[in-house]
Amino acid sequence: MNFEWQVISNNFFFLMGGLVTTFELALIAIAGGLTLGILVGMGRLSKFKFIYYPATLFVNLMRTQPLILVIFWFYFLVPLIIGRPIGGFTSAVIAFTIFEASYFAEIIRAGIQSISKGQMEAAYSSGFTYWQAMRYFIIPQALKNMMPSLITQAVVVFQDTSLAYVIGLREFLRSANIVDAREMRSVELYLFVGLVYFIVCFSMSRICKKLELKKGYA
Repeated sequence: MNFEWQVISNNFFFLMGGLVTTFELALIAIAGGLTLGILVGMGRLSKFKFIYYPATLFVNLMRTQPLILVIFWFYFLVPLIIGRPIGGFTSAVIAFTIFEASYFAEIIRAGIQSISKGQMEAAYSSGFTYWQAMRYFIIPQALKNMMPSLITQAVVVFQDTSLAYVIGLREFLRSANIVDAREMRSVELYLFVGLVYFIVCFSMSRICKKLELKKGYA
């Protein structure tokens, strides 16, 4: 088999455009999912049933659905409900943010529970309210403990962005698919895509490993 790697250089900027979209989608999904996940995770720990049960229902619903189905929901179903179409990138961002929030929420919940109750009691004795104690004491400490798990989930998010191709979003894998349809060089293109995913995900995994060693987890 003759490999023609020139197909990569000839279409490099087109492929990199897709990779930029992948990074944008992943970063927004991680930031939005983590923000929403903190709120949902705290809701899962709430003593108020009107907060606890909706948060728990949300987590259980999202974690039992395939991500590709959630993407379809927001791309096909939501426009029918609101009466107007939404773009592929916007629908993908919403789907990924909401879906990943359920996983981040469980990481957050476990991280908060890892903090000793004495920390909260000390905050109360200093005159802080519940939300102030969570904001200034508990969550910052919990985030440090959760960093390896959060980075691992971020790697998963980056990998999952490839599913956005099903709604026609021109992310990295979709860009390679478009080039392949024109150039008919599947082996070279998909080896290149796999290599890029490996470099990014392996680098993030190494960061996670270093944090685990630094924190004494491994």
